[in-house]
Amino acid sequence: MAVSKPSPMLPAPASDKGLRAGSLGLVGNVVIGLSAVAPAYSLAATLGYVVAEVGTKAPAMFVLAFIPMLLIAFAYRELGEDTPDCGTTFTWATKAFGPWIGWMGGWGLAVSAIIVLANVAEIAAIYLFKFLGLESLADNLLVKVGVGCFFIIAMTWVSIRGILISERMQNVLIAVQFGVLIVASVIALVKVGFDKAGPQAISPSWDWLWPSGVTSSQLAAAIILCIFIYWGWDACLAVGEETKDSTKTPGRAAVLTTLILVCTYVLVAYAVQSFAGFGETGIGLNNPDNADDVLTILGDPVAGVVMSSLLLLTVSISALSSTQSTILPTARGTLSMAVYQALPQRFARIHPKYMTPAFGTAVMGGAALFFYLVLALASEDTLGDSVSSLGLAVAFYYGITAYACVWYFRRTLFASVRNFLMRGLFPLLGALAMTWAFVQSSIDMVKPDYGSTSFGGIGGVFILGVGMLVLGIPLMLLCVAGGREFFSGRSLNAGTEVKVPDVY
Repeated sequence: MAVSKPSPMLPAPASDKGLRAGSLGLVGNVVIGLSAVAPAYSLAATLGYVVAEVGTKAPAMFVLAFIPMLLIAFAYRELGEDTPDCGTTFTWATKAFGPWIGWMGGWGLAVSAIIVLANVAEIAAIYLFKFLGLESLADNLLVKVGVGCFFIIAMTWVSIRGILISERMQNVLIAVQFGVLIVASVIALVKVGFDKAGPQAISPSWDWLWPSGVTSSQLAAAIILCIFIYWGWDACLAVGEETKDSTKTPGRAAVLTTLILVCTYVLVAYAVQSFAGFGETGIGLNNPDNADDVLTILGDPVAGVVMSSLLLLTVSISALSSTQSTILPTARGTLSMAVYQALPQRFARIHPKYMTPAFGTAVMGGAALFFYLVLALASEDTLGDSVSSLGLAVAFYYGITAYACVWYFRRTLFASVRNFLMRGLFPLLGALAMTWAFVQSSIDMVKPDYGSTSFGGIGGVFILGVGMLVLGIPLMLLCVAGGREFFSGRSLNAGTEVKVPDVY
């Protein structure tokens, strides 16, 4: 049945949330997914720690972590084709398992965004200062926190202004990121190949792609780190209602995004390991002074001061683009939750001019700002540990999504070989991998020497990761009184029709 267009600043009717339909094509959707991942920042922040865990096997970890990501991307694609809703995990888990698990799945996605936003905003500020040669400001707590807060506010404003301006900005930022990463990697490998990289360099080996000799704890720690560097590709699905052919394009974009990422990560890992080597001094990867960033320190040795500056700028740009593109899908998730009456109706209000969930976007930016200020002013170690805890929240909601795919399509799994693989076996394997990573990492993170902080003999990483997820329970209970239609299963259930147009 046709519905009228929502009036300005009123909750959008269920059949049309009021978003700007058909704004993105396949390329634009992939760009949103890639920018949410922030590949340059993710590599700079994570590669050193992966190497510390598994040595030369970092490329193998990237490939191993990619496999469950691809399997879960298949689950996202299948669910997205059936129900192209911007609520993604929240909507699909509710249809499969009911309102309680669905709400917590949506909370898991929000937690991931809040944690990462607090960190990428500061990283953008720090690397911008380094690029400008203002090292003293990069170490000044108040200055970098102030600039980080400015970035969160600015990117929240850009997100409110509309999906088109967001896409145009991300096109430029993502082109810079991948251009610099690929050029730097190729130059490094060429120098290694022609024996021009210096005495620390080593020849690349195919053995780096095989995870032999890695213990289960090392594997879990490395995989949870790698989950972080892949996380964000599901933004493709969250902006699906604003994408042309919403039943097909977002799923294809998600799979394509993960493929682009694994190829880039393996290339960069090979280049860094080959050029830097594994020495304990200088640019060697086993030098503890390099653990926080093994990427940008290679700029000058690889291609001089210009490449050094470009890599610093690239990491800043990468973190900045992630700040904006992470807000986009999370705000749309709260929009969907409000449309189905799982959150207060104010979250369902669409800006009359920009056609974006302005209130939800502002709340998400404000939550990230508050979290950032609390942790940054508490201690830098606590803020750093929050990044390590991010993998738990990601594994949590990715796992729920994959399990939801299997259960939601359970009656048609054996209708064809394709259904069995794409809707059953592959998502189930991905879900089991996420469950193992979550459980094993939680066990390891409980130890007080895991990360930089501990409280009462319990690792601070565990407290931050699990604590943020558990916080969702009282928040969910607060929503029960005003969301009786949702929590009774009437506003959203397995039989609820898709609440977006079928074709844009």
